Amino acid sequence: MGALDLARWQFGITTVYHFIFVPLTIGLSPLVALLQTFWVKTGKDEWYRLTRFFGKLLLINFALGIVTGIVQEFQFGMNWSEYSRYVGDIFGAPLAMEALAAFFIESTFLGIWIFGWGRLSKGVHLATIWLVAFAVNLSAFFILAANSFMQYPVGAKLSDSAGNLLTPRADMASLGDMLFSKLSLSTFWHTISTSFLVAGTFMAGICVWWIVKSVRKGNEDLARNVYRRGAVVGTVTIIVAGISLILSGHNQAVITTEIQPTKMAAAEALCATPEPGQGAAFTVAPMGKCVDGEFEGAQIIPIKGLLSFLATGDSAGEVKGMADLQAEFDEVFAPIYGEGLDYNPPVMVTAWSFRLMIGLGIFSAVLAIWALIALRGGRVSGSGGLKTWALVTLPMPFLASAFGWIFTEIGRQPWIVYPIYQAGAPSPDIALRTAAGVSPDSVVNAGSVAITLVVFTLIYLILAVFWFKLMVRYTGRGVDESESIPTKDDDNDDSKPLSFAY
Repeated sequence: MGALDLARWQFGITTVYHFIFVPLTIGLSPLVALLQTFWVKTGKDEWYRLTRFFGKLLLINFALGIVTGIVQEFQFGMNWSEYSRYVGDIFGAPLAMEALAAFFIESTFLGIWIFGWGRLSKGVHLATIWLVAFAVNLSAFFILAANSFMQYPVGAKLSDSAGNLLTPRADMASLGDMLFSKLSLSTFWHTISTSFLVAGTFMAGICVWWIVKSVRKGNEDLARNVYRRGAVVGTVTIIVAGISLILSGHNQAVITTEIQPTKMAAAEALCATPEPGQGAAFTVAPMGKCVDGEFEGAQIIPIKGLLSFLATGDSAGEVKGMADLQAEFDEVFAPIYGEGLDYNPPVMVTAWSFRLMIGLGIFSAVLAIWALIALRGGRVSGSGGLKTWALVTLPMPFLASAFGWIFTEIGRQPWIVYPIYQAGAPSPDIALRTAAGVSPDSVVNAGSVAITLVVFTLIYLILAVFWFKLMVRYTGRGVDESESIPTKDDDNDDSKPLSFAY
């Protein structure tokens, strides 16, 4: 394996590791703020105990997310220096905004929230966690805007030797166009919906598990008064997030078909463009590959017109096949890169990551429906099947989110900056092949990348084990029934020591 392959593996592995923690932090921080709001408004101790319980899990996840995220930005300068040189002036802007604005807000107010229990008034203390929730989601917006630029490079212009540059590179033309492109806004909507599904499943799954356990131990009051409240919040979040995911996913598919047609064609292994008016089918389980514009293999359970509906909103809408798209890209880029390059992404990886992204989300839907039925009318349940399903479901939205990002990034290949596709053809102006974005071998060779790949993978594996053990340990302890509840007399008590509240 050369430096390019190793660099791609390193970035892929570290990104998937990092994104274990990201959606939970994005979705759980507003839910913890909501739990604390219920406590402040109602004064019920049960909401306070849930806030503290899930707040502790949020802090563990937040800390590991920071540690695993730092490495991402270093890779741009080390392994991908040619990419950074080409679009660094643009790509670096939202990353700087995220670090200098959003991250400092969330980290500052998270610290105040941690140390402020009993020292700040309830209203001010509540405001700090809402500011954390806002800043976490603002961070997500800036990061997603940067990624969306790689997928759809609007707001940029190409400089040349007339701009005193030795080689062409992209410069910022409009920050607003880059930050608020149609893909950026759609991706933000879809990612936030995913994060709430992850967090809702996390909260519902844990609370349902504790409900069954408490009932079986004879402590129905704890199950009904505390954990049932958390389970209802989690299941309602799953339902709302699920509806939002369906709407945002359809919107995302329409935009992707318009600006990245090769990705959508590969998602279905659509080798050739269907005849006008026929529409493209969606196959539940494709097995095979494209050879000379024909699919060789098995297409299990094809649903006529479904891909066209997902991609265009019309079951007879046109979705271009990979053979036609290959010809279009080859006509534009063959004079630049030469003949014989494949401009379509890996078919089976793209197609199956797309299906796993969708299919694994069904586990959360089943949990929400089952839990709402079992807990209706103030009931609690001791069902062993429900408890098992809650545990099985917990990792599923995390995996669905990871496969969604694999689909997003693999489907962009062979481009690290995908060309702007409009008027039925790709533009050669702002575009960069992945192979051209890696650092020169004379600067960062394959051996160096291989060493850091192994080291970072092992470090991330160790961190993932620690994260899992900490989450299991503190989840297994449940809410602290013996903890004293802050009262009005505790507000602004300057005699209290400034100590870590968890």
